[in-house]
Amino acid sequence: MAYTTLITTGELADHLEDPGWAVFDCRFILTDPGAGRRAYAAGHIPSARYAHLNEDLSGPVTASTGRHPLPDPGLLAEKLGRWGVDQTTQVVAYDDSYGAMAARLWWLLRWLGHDAVAVLDGDLRAWSREKRPLTTAEPVVTPRIFTPRIRADAWLDSAAVERLVQTGDGVLLDARAEERFRGEVEPFDRVAGHVPGAISLPFEDNLQPSGRFLPPEELRGLYHQALGDIPADRVAHMCGSGVTACHNLLAMEHAGLAGARLYVGSWSEWITDPRRPIARGD
Repeated sequence: MAYTTLITTGELADHLEDPGWAVFDCRFILTDPGAGRRAYAAGHIPSARYAHLNEDLSGPVTASTGRHPLPDPGLLAEKLGRWGVDQTTQVVAYDDSYGAMAARLWWLLRWLGHDAVAVLDGDLRAWSREKRPLTTAEPVVTPRIFTPRIRADAWLDSAAVERLVQTGDGVLLDARAEERFRGEVEPFDRVAGHVPGAISLPFEDNLQPSGRFLPPEELRGLYHQALGDIPADRVAHMCGSGVTACHNLLAMEHAGLAGARLYVGSWSEWITDPRRPIARGD
């Protein structure tokens, strides 16, 4: 059985020595880009590789992109092969931020046509609370060949989002914290606010107090409340730079609401063009 959304700590523990599995540590702090790699070196789940958000899971930033553009699919495919991933590999991604960073790798692999990828529910903290093993050893990896099958319809650019906003032909969900959505604070981007017509749905709403995801039926209720009768394939997700929006995409998929798309550039790309409208408040 392939795991395609979430995986429990127990399920991962049962497969740590499975040669058909590849585990990725995606820990990252936006304000300290080296912190995740240092944390990985200090201790990680056995066999885990480290994937850096800026260096591995994003492309070069330009004047017209957001803070985390899509990586070149060929380069990412080559890295995945060097990390021991091919079309038969079960991938598991984890972090220490409720899946907010790991979900980016989950989405990227799905974009490249690889569905057997799951995020560790409860993240590394649940693993550690259960006193499961950690190591400082680098994994021994047998390279493979990863052949991407790109899903071009998995994401939207800014022009498509502008059309969606103008026509009302769909819903744009914003995964940022409510105070950022309202424009009260903006810790990362030069302009505060949100895309007019977007709906605020912070990614933390997907979680139980324990840090694990809500059960599928509760997630369905959460998204039905936000979307009404709008079908999932008319939903676009955004955040600050196309990272935590993947958490909402993961939650929808786990709830059985498939087909939503990612606005990759998100708010940090939207504001690169001063002609694009900005809203503040609720």
